[in-house]
Amino acid sequence: MANEPDPAVLRLQELQAGTDAGTALAFFDSLPPVQVPELNGSWRGTEVPTGHRLAGLLEPLGWYGKRFDGAEEVFPLVFSGSGGGVFNVNPALVPLSAVLRFGPLLRKPDVLAAVRPALRAARTRRPGARLRMTEYRGVLSASMIYDALPVLDVFRRVDARTVLGAMDLRGPGAPFFFALRRD
Repeated sequence: MANEPDPAVLRLQELQAGTDAGTALAFFDSLPPVQVPELNGSWRGTEVPTGHRLAGLLEPLGWYGKRFDGAEEVFPLVFSGSGGGVFNVNPALVPLSAVLRFGPLLRKPDVLAAVRPALRAARTRRPGARLRMTEYRGVLSASMIYDALPVLDVFRRVDARTVLGAMDLRGPGAPFFFALRRD
């Protein structure tokens, strides 16, 4: 039936209630690849909680999602601004190793409130990443390569308006998972 929800969308919704990295990886591996042009546009992001060190940090800081203006013009960190607008954050100004190391401390509401103004100070109008087709876990799919961080976001299609991202960070451990839904 045309009105029945897509099984992949339903599965993603289940995982967004909380899962483990192995289950998220199995779902990611089951999804079809994404081509670079399919990502053009603005996307609203949500975390897929797996217990990763980054879990619970982006959304409380006002993470909105990502914007892809083309393969060479990618804004990987888009945040909600006051008054309903959005702004881009320069990933080069994000101290990733400190964020990963001090994640539990950063989740405290008073610390999050202090970090939010620093995000506004890191605004940029310049892209901070680009898109390429890369092979990840045996599948060729669209990937976002950060200009200044050792990070690769790999995308797989959930449905025509939703992709699942796996943020592959240098070092051991499972990726950080997030979903993007087209605006």
